[in-house]
Amino acid sequence: MSALLAQTTYTYLPEQVGFWMIAILMVVAALRVVTTKNVVHAALWLVVVLAGVAAQFILLASEFVAVTQVLVYIGAIVVLLLFGVMLTKAPLGRSDDLDGPKVQKGVAVVIALALLGMMGWVLAESWRDTKLDLHGRTVGELGQTTGQLSDSIFSTYLLPFEAVSILLLAALIGAIVLARRD
Repeated sequence: MSALLAQTTYTYLPEQVGFWMIAILMVVAALRVVTTKNVVHAALWLVVVLAGVAAQFILLASEFVAVTQVLVYIGAIVVLLLFGVMLTKAPLGRSDDLDGPKVQKGVAVVIALALLGMMGWVLAESWRDTKLDLHGRTVGELGQTTGQLSDSIFSTYLLPFEAVSILLLAALIGAIVLARRD
């Protein structure tokens, strides 16, 4: 019996412990994003989630993507969101009129659980027989370079990248126009 238990003993690598710590923090912060009644606090919780994503990329030895995540999402989008909130003179305190009826919350929970179950089932079915053997390999050893990554972002995805930048510019101009009406 003890020999069987000795065979099933698992050792956790520091990367795995770090992954789970960051993942738990990200889930808690994501829940706070959607449950807080203060818009500015929601944006700050979003910063925690996006910083967790960057930390996960660092654990994957993909520093370029992590820095891009910090610059684009934390440095640009969250600042734009907070700038828009400040310009439109949105209330900064608690806002009780944001909550809908209790029925909507129940329907939202049911739909969220159904989507979670469906995504879990699809992922389990898709990856059932797949074994990934990437332990101990770096991004460079896998044949991926920062140049290849930047080429894929700015060649294949150039149009969506530019469309998002125009969308963010339009949101900024809209916030300025709304703020200047007063």
